[in-house]
Amino acid sequence: MLELCRGPLGRCFGGGRDRDGLLWHTDLKPHALGDYSFAVVQANSFLEDQGQVFTSPSATYVGVYDGHGGPEASRFITHHLFPFLHKFATEEGGLSEDVIKKAFDATEQEFLHLVKRSWPAQPQIASVGSCCLVGAISNDVLYVANLGDSRAVLGRRGSGMVNSPVVAERLSTDHNVGVEEVRKEVKALHPDDSHIVVYSRGVWRIKGIIQVSRSIGDVYLKKPEFNRGPLFHHFGPLIPLKRPVMTAEPSIVIRKLNPDDMFLIFATDGLWEHLSDEAAVEIVLKNPRVGIAKRLVRAAIQEAARKREMRYEDIKRIERGVRRHFHDDITVIIMYLDHSRGSSVNGGYKDHCLVDCTSAPVDIFSLNTDADEAEVSLHAVS
Repeated sequence: MLELCRGPLGRCFGGGRDRDGLLWHTDLKPHALGDYSFAVVQANSFLEDQGQVFTSPSATYVGVYDGHGGPEASRFITHHLFPFLHKFATEEGGLSEDVIKKAFDATEQEFLHLVKRSWPAQPQIASVGSCCLVGAISNDVLYVANLGDSRAVLGRRGSGMVNSPVVAERLSTDHNVGVEEVRKEVKALHPDDSHIVVYSRGVWRIKGIIQVSRSIGDVYLKKPEFNRGPLFHHFGPLIPLKRPVMTAEPSIVIRKLNPDDMFLIFATDGLWEHLSDEAAVEIVLKNPRVGIAKRLVRAAIQEAARKREMRYEDIKRIERGVRRHFHDDITVIIMYLDHSRGSSVNGGYKDHCLVDCTSAPVDIFSLNTDADEAEVSLHAVS
């Protein structure tokens, strides 16, 4: 009986004992223009990455949220951003740059309200934030909006010929002060603050604290009234804010999809820390679709292991929390673009008209612990 149940159990919980206990994946699911693959690996004690995909016949939304300071902001975005996108798109007759900006701003304002309510009892909520990367496809138009340093990369044929080389085209902006242009932008916005960007602990940081310049949350770096108290002493002496040093204004790219566009990679910076845009596109291009997001995650972990003169198998055995010293949480969503609305190459979307939403688990460690307990129960029954 156990053997009969082991396969369905593994598919339900994203893997068995022979796999990484901190890895979750969805090998392949349909969307209106093709298929998508989704994978997440946890490194932190609490999973700070979150991701989701919404599909319908008329629109597809992809969200990748890289939290910092805790998981609260990324989890909050998961429950609020897509509903705001749908609400404003419905009110204004479709997706647009303005609709996306309104959805980001509404999510930021709702999180601010949560912080104000929670702050007296939980002051640390003011220091929680999240990068936010969203892709939206409607009427063969792609919108990419982002805050922070998660990244969207397009794999496309370079010259329009079927056998032409595939080019990696970055569609998002890394809002990270490690990038010289971003550093200059932040300094230009704060000409009266010579310490707005500081080289600290081996990297450039805003106020010596944070690398990204745009996010949802991080209210203590946007609202002076939250920039105080003993909670923040570990950051060192904070200079009182004259104005916000971070923003929730997204960068937005809009492009008409064309037959040369083959696939999109949406991923948190945990992937890009170890793989270049070109390397990631090459892996997707040369491997089967099924499980491709998981393959990219594993490639990044293998590279992290190589840098430490370790094997992937060694990192798999490291516990959450400690594992963060070797790599970050990593979320990857790959969207194939087959440009045949209503059917995918494997027929998975043909005549499909249902609305579906897939979200990553809130915590992969807890999910797989539950799976192990269920398998033990099955063993007892058998």
